[in-house]
Amino acid sequence: MRLENKVAIITGASSGIGKATACLFAKEGAKVVVVANINDAGGKETTAAIIKSGGASIFVHADVSKSADVQNLVRTTMEHFGKIDILINNAGIGFRRTPVEDIEEARWDQLYAVNVKSVFLCVKYVVPEMRKTGGGVIINTGSMSGIRPRMYDSPYGSSKSAVNLLTKSLALELAPQIRVNCINPGPVLTGIIQKGPGLMQFQKDISELPLKRAGTPEDIAYCALYLASDESAFITGAAINVDGGRGI
Repeated sequence: MRLENKVAIITGASSGIGKATACLFAKEGAKVVVVANINDAGGKETTAAIIKSGGASIFVHADVSKSADVQNLVRTTMEHFGKIDILINNAGIGFRRTPVEDIEEARWDQLYAVNVKSVFLCVKYVVPEMRKTGGGVIINTGSMSGIRPRMYDSPYGSSKSAVNLLTKSLALELAPQIRVNCINPGPVLTGIIQKGPGLMQFQKDISELPLKRAGTPEDIAYCALYLASDESAFITGAAINVDGGRGI
């Protein structure tokens, strides 16, 4: 197993990419801390599924845009598992494409708090624990919207662009003990997309991809597995596009 005896914190793990990553990591031997805020029921379902399959997991409710919640997350992880080897900063929220003059300031602030500030806070409080055991791996979830802008998408796209640059800055700062990389998903089909108002736009985006299909949460999870494992030991500061060719 590629992550045997590793301890991984995965934020935003109640559904979609986060849930797929949590389940895959557990299958590969990791003890998984499932973190959610809006959808606690989904987070608990993820943890239950891991345990049912013979894995080790706990659920922690945390708003990772708040310092106190992140500190409690780290403390709880250490109490249960004694160390932190892997941090997956996957929590994030989207933003329906909107002309800039119609964007509410409070909504902009919320987007940056969840998509960017949460990465800073989780890294701030996890890194000291990683250093105690000789290092670790941090993986951030960006987006192709942060690489290749879309019309009316300035809040979300710019927040994910910030995640990409933050990844590279942290990779420089935390090396050689801690590796930091980023995954930029392209269009990924999740339950939220299937039920949401953006389905028509999503289908249009898919039609323009060279691979002519939507990504799956598992497509992203397998990239995260590679970056978390020793197979990628010489990779840091990378932003890997898992995008069906959207970035070409």
